[in-house]
Amino acid sequence: MNLKKHGIHTPQKMAGSAVLIALAAIAFCALLYFANKDRPVYHNSDTSGIEYEVARVERVIADNVMVDDTADGIWRGSMELELEILTGRYQGKKVMAENYFSSLYNVRVLEGDKVSVRIDTIGEGNFQVSIYNYYRVPQMIGCAVVFILLLLVIGGKKGAKSVAGLIFTIVCIIWILLPLALKGYPVLLVTIVLILLCNFVSFFLIDGIKRKTIVASIGSICGVLAGALFALLAQQMMSVTTYQMDEAETLLLITSTTKLQLKDLFLCGILIACMGAVMDVAMSITSAIAELHEVNPGLGTWELFRSGMNIGRDAMGTMSNTLILAFAGNSFNMMLMIYSYGVSFQQLMNTDFVAVEVIRSIAGSIGIVCTVPLVALIAAAAFGKKK
Repeated sequence: MNLKKHGIHTPQKMAGSAVLIALAAIAFCALLYFANKDRPVYHNSDTSGIEYEVARVERVIADNVMVDDTADGIWRGSMELELEILTGRYQGKKVMAENYFSSLYNVRVLEGDKVSVRIDTIGEGNFQVSIYNYYRVPQMIGCAVVFILLLLVIGGKKGAKSVAGLIFTIVCIIWILLPLALKGYPVLLVTIVLILLCNFVSFFLIDGIKRKTIVASIGSICGVLAGALFALLAQQMMSVTTYQMDEAETLLLITSTTKLQLKDLFLCGILIACMGAVMDVAMSITSAIAELHEVNPGLGTWELFRSGMNIGRDAMGTMSNTLILAFAGNSFNMMLMIYSYGVSFQQLMNTDFVAVEVIRSIAGSIGIVCTVPLVALIAAAAFGKKK
């Protein structure tokens, strides 16, 4: 019996796969260790510095707060609170804090609530505490748990693999990309390598190492690189760099204490944002072509390519629209503010904000558009019957 034909893995093959997975896991852990070892970290001195810690409201001493019905029912006034600091170097200390309310600052708390506090050290053992914001960590964890449970319940085994791929991607971005960027490594090169890695691992977890996943992985990478190439050309023509972004001033301050290179950060953000949508389109088209091949193995390259293009055109319109709407949603408040000031079209089109958003939106959409023919062609060549 042909074991390979019937999908039965021999013990030798299974052992070889286990060894490869173990070696890959060891290499990944080593990369994590290298990225986070001696990474630049800001340290407060004993006599100065700003820290954000968690505290608990022990007692509400005075509550002089009222509702302002003329301003959407926000709170006005102040509260005098007794707090116990729960984290950081001042853990266990009880302090007094004044909690002021305004149009932009409304943190209403009760006794027993946890809050995020700002601690300003102004001398050795001398510090001031103010209410910074609500303590939202439990609620955020709850939202993530609901999302994961829905993936597991609705997606089953595939959903569990999707969760694993998502966690892997988050780890790569937060604990590899960010520390290596702060250490001064070429952030664009690191981003491309990590995107390749996350792409391969995500597809591998979903459906193993098969012809279908390899085709989808190659096609999605090509689509992302096409979008990145457009973004590179567009930012050169429009003279847009990382220095035109809202975070540029803060990033410049970071460069004074780290080896961070700002040059390619704008392009790296586009690569990361584009990857998710492109992977979706690539897998959809590849899966459809693989199913067509399974139903009719006699279909040639041209027939499969034409079918893949027909499927891809439908996905192209919806996914491009989704990507542009996502960028528009993120910048909705800014657009509303600009519109309310009656800014002329000429002035609006020449602002850094609009130029950045236009490049982001169109680059991501071009990545999706280019993914369709590229994946259709690669999948058709891989699955089509040679004639």
